[in-house]
Amino acid sequence: MRAVIYSRVSTQKQNTENQLIELREVARRNGFTIVAELSDDGISGSKGRKDRPAFDMLHKMISRREVDLLMTWSIDRLGRSLSDLVALMSELEVKKVDFYSHIQAIDSRTPAGKLSFAIFGAIAEFEREIIRDRVNAGLARARSEGKILGRPTNVNSNTKIAVQLMRDKGASIHRIARELKIGVGTTQKLLKEAA
Repeated sequence: MRAVIYSRVSTQKQNTENQLIELREVARRNGFTIVAELSDDGISGSKGRKDRPAFDMLHKMISRREVDLLMTWSIDRLGRSLSDLVALMSELEVKKVDFYSHIQAIDSRTPAGKLSFAIFGAIAEFEREIIRDRVNAGLARARSEGKILGRPTNVNSNTKIAVQLMRDKGASIHRIARELKIGVGTTQKLLKEAA
């Protein structure tokens, strides 16, 4: 099993060696092949992926299926944001990458670890439902206030006339769309309406 170890410390005065020693030993006992040791030293877990180079590399390795197992000392080494953690766990599940957290004794290869993954999945689904409900409530309120939703359009009666005139002169649909700064689909729709 190809394993990647991710470690992190928040200050430059700390180091990740204690985390790495334990995780290397777990890998050795289980016969895992460590393909990478990624470490963000002196970077807060509240920082996003773009501010944590090793964490970004971890995501890339998972995405490319270069690893079978993510090993970390503790879940909080991965991040401080529940939504970011849930997103990472969802990504691991989709890519079929197992997860091991030493302190929390989570190993997704075990029944208890699978339960942990299922709980993370349920939290992610719950969060998506809440966001969708909030968006729908906001849209309903905006509609009730008479607001026009969607992208603003630059199509008016002059645009409709210009589309028809250009087409009558032999202009292609793509040229009409480009010159009038409207979409090809909009151009086709206006021509159908005029027919």
